Amino acid sequence: MDEPDELHIAIFPWLAFGHIIPFLELAKLIAQRGHKISFISTPRNIQRLPTIPPNLTPRINLVSLALPHVENLPNNAEATADLPFDKIPYLKIAYDRLQDSLFHFLHSSSPDWIIYDFAPYWLPEIATKLGISGVLFSIFGAWTISFAGASYSAMLNDDDPRTEPQHFTVPPKWVTFPSKVAFRIHEAKRFLDQIEVNSSGVTDVFRWGSVLAGCDVIAVRSCLELEADFLRLVEDLHCKPVIPVGLVQPPAQFSEGGVDEKWVTISEWLDKQTQGSVVYIAFGSELTMNQDEITELALGLELSGLPFFWAMGNRDDSVRLPDGFDERVKGRGVVWTSWAPQLRIMAHESVGGFLTHCGYSSVIEALSFGLALIMLPFAIDQGLIARVFEGKKVGIEVPRDEQDGSFTRNSVAESLRLVIVDKEGSAYRKNAKQQMVKLFGDRSISDRYMDQFVAFLRSHRKLPAVINNDLPTHSPN
Repeated sequence: MDEPDELHIAIFPWLAFGHIIPFLELAKLIAQRGHKISFISTPRNIQRLPTIPPNLTPRINLVSLALPHVENLPNNAEATADLPFDKIPYLKIAYDRLQDSLFHFLHSSSPDWIIYDFAPYWLPEIATKLGISGVLFSIFGAWTISFAGASYSAMLNDDDPRTEPQHFTVPPKWVTFPSKVAFRIHEAKRFLDQIEVNSSGVTDVFRWGSVLAGCDVIAVRSCLELEADFLRLVEDLHCKPVIPVGLVQPPAQFSEGGVDEKWVTISEWLDKQTQGSVVYIAFGSELTMNQDEITELALGLELSGLPFFWAMGNRDDSVRLPDGFDERVKGRGVVWTSWAPQLRIMAHESVGGFLTHCGYSSVIEALSFGLALIMLPFAIDQGLIARVFEGKKVGIEVPRDEQDGSFTRNSVAESLRLVIVDKEGSAYRKNAKQQMVKLFGDRSISDRYMDQFVAFLRSHRKLPAVINNDLPTHSPN
């Protein structure tokens, strides 16, 4: 029998591992505090989750909902990592078709809360019908949520005067405190692409706007020590509780598998390098660079003269490294073309900096180990993240053409040397190792926020509503 104070919380992330993993870490943190979790995804994604610690397995129920078949979606493609970028809208169609099975699971299991992602625009209506309180968990910082103002849907309805890319290159008017968090012109062009209706039938902006409007609470992967002004602004804009839940760092103990042959090979190479000299390079599982970008990046690494470990993942057959590159950097650089144990690599004493696309999870991990950042943002909120951490003087951005976002091998090499070895970059290294480690590496801070979040959930649970079995219909039109 459940304890009287035990909550049952359903958790439903978007089908991308950059979302699934932070949602799973959130689930584990809530379960550690004595509550029951139903973690909901699709069968293949559930199979690919990291192992749940044995002490938490009784409290975390992994719920598999079969992903409906969708034309143009390849078989066994259940996450964005399984697909080229242009096929992701078909995954969103399949995700939207989970609403029937999700409705019936929620109806039969009656959780106290459901914590969901940006994508299920139809879920707030279902939760309301079932009498389940809803939390939007934003894996993005409050600076990103606040950028669109009080209503994401305003941009869809032509009510937002910011219709040209240049309008997004300055902080919006409702940001009344000093800030440089805004897009470059090339980033703004990509951001505005999110307003275009894709093959799923709705835009990502509509999805965001719907869950922001329909949730009861906005939980943000953040803390007041990092962005107090933006967190307060989000609450003012949306007129509902905004609760920072901490940085949801990866666990202190490595959970990336045992000491396997891959790690032995990698660690043997890292052990031979000078302390703090190695550049670690990783751009996530979803970013696809074009040939020019791969070429300039590779030649920049070569030109820098620094030892490097490039976690490239599976190479796209359509792009290739420059002729002779592997031979010229042999011994000094490693291009790793399969899965790499990122946390173990970042924790190694020979690694001194991180060349990153500014995915928020990777930045959090790097700063928890005190690594200075060399930033090369590409899409979504990555440019905003780069502005935030350049402002905190823990790294620099690789200079790029303002209009098209292109960069050169020289700009890559000079940026790397500045942050990793040059005297002029010592402040970045010092700030990362001292100031940021105190915040990102101190789990007691995040634990305090998580305690407050769970206490809020306990004190604001609702009694289930009287319902029938009809599935709500939610049309974007």
